[in-house]
Amino acid sequence: MKLKEFAGTGRKVSAVGMGTYYDPLWIMTGLLGWRRGAQAKVEAIAAGLDAGITLVDTAELYQSERLVARALAGRKREDIFLATKVLPNHLHRDALIGALDRSLKRLETTYVDLYQIHWPNSKIPLAETMGAMEKLIEDGKVLCVGVSNFTLDQIREAQSALPKSELSAVQLDYSLIHRNIEPGILQYCDAQKMALLAYYPLGHGKLLSDSRLDSVGLNHNKTKAQVALQWLIEKPNVFPIPRASRAEHVRENAAAGEWELTDGERVELDQKFR
Repeated sequence: MKLKEFAGTGRKVSAVGMGTYYDPLWIMTGLLGWRRGAQAKVEAIAAGLDAGITLVDTAELYQSERLVARALAGRKREDIFLATKVLPNHLHRDALIGALDRSLKRLETTYVDLYQIHWPNSKIPLAETMGAMEKLIEDGKVLCVGVSNFTLDQIREAQSALPKSELSAVQLDYSLIHRNIEPGILQYCDAQKMALLAYYPLGHGKLLSDSRLDSVGLNHNKTKAQVALQWLIEKPNVFPIPRASRAEHVRENAAAGEWELTDGERVELDQKFR
C-alpha cells in the first residue's frame, strides 16, 4: 500500500482510506438499534486494514463508529489514522466536547487522529467551536482538526479561528465526474498543505460503469474503480475514502496506488471528464 504524508503532520497514512457512511436507512434503523448486515461491514473494514489501509473515516451521524471499533479490536491503535465527525448541532463548546466523548466511547479509544466539523452552522460562532477543538487537542483527545462540506470562505474562517493549531483537513465530494472544487478549494489546500479527503470518489458508483475509463484500465489490467481512485491518489494532498461495505470491493480499492498513470493517461482522463 502506498503511503502519503497527511497534511503537514509528518504522519504517513495509506493513500486510499475507507469511508463508513452507508445509507439513510442504515442511519435511521441504527438509531433504533437495528444494524442490518453489520457483520459484513465489520468484515469489509477489517479486510481493508489487513490490506494495508490505515485511514478510516466515520462520524457520529453514520451509526458506524461501533462497527469501526469491532474491526479495530486487537490491532495496534497507533497504526491506524482514525477520523470522525461532529454534527452541526453539537458545535457549542460543551456540546462538542460531550459529542467527542461519546464518539470515543463508541470507538473504544482514548483519542481520534482527526476530528471534523461535519457541516457548518452559521448560528454558532466558529471561534467558539475551534476554541473547544483546541481544548481537545490540549487534552490529547484530538490530534488534528478538519472540516467537511465547507466553502472556501468558510475554510479560511475556520483556519483563522485556530490561533494555536492548524486546520489539517477538508472533506468534500470529489471525483472525476464531480470537480467543482477545482481550482479554488483544491488549489488552496495544496498551497496550505491541507489534506483533502475525497468522499464519493467513484462518483456515487457512476464511474463503475463509465466506459471512458476502459482504455486506461486495459493498459494496466486495472478495474474502473482502480483507475478512478488512482487519478485522485496521484494528487499530492488528496486521499480518496471509498465506502467499505463489501470485503471484495475494499480489497480492490486497496490495490489502487500500487501502479502509476502515464503522463498521457493523466491528460486523457482530464480531457475526457472535463
